[in-house]
Amino acid sequence: MKRNEKIAWMAMLLALAFVLSFLERMLSFEIPVPGVKLGLANLAVLMAIYTLGVRGALIISLSRIFLDGMTFGNAYRMMYSLAGGILSFIIMYMGKRWNWSVMSVSMAGGLCHNIGQIAVAVAILRTPELIAYLPVLILAGIATGAVNGLLCGMIMRSFERIRRKTL
Repeated sequence: MKRNEKIAWMAMLLALAFVLSFLERMLSFEIPVPGVKLGLANLAVLMAIYTLGVRGALIISLSRIFLDGMTFGNAYRMMYSLAGGILSFIIMYMGKRWNWSVMSVSMAGGLCHNIGQIAVAVAILRTPELIAYLPVLILAGIATGAVNGLLCGMIMRSFERIRRKTL
């Protein structure tokens, strides 16, 4: 990928992540479990891991967390997102390097995102009892990761078909 194409792709993925964050906050998905969300913005991060490499994907991930936190949240929310986002990013990148499927990478990312957030919550609130909530969040992270992995795989296959047709 040429430098200009890479910059344009990064900008598009960051914009996509930000819009998906916004939509997720604005739309009510009626998930009855506190703290569980679909994590749609992670679609853009997952696509970046597969198309841009570690540096570009990390820029997308951190920028999304910063923009989302500054626009919709506060410092605490940003800390939770940062902890979950960094842990999730590391495992997703490693999973890609270990040739896991896109769905497996996404599921591991969802799982680790929730583990990172619970770890920060326990540290900040000094409430180790929050760990009891972890099994619920682990299941939710795996489920939402599966949905995002499925969507990401479909989108990437569509992009690949389009790219082959234009070459």
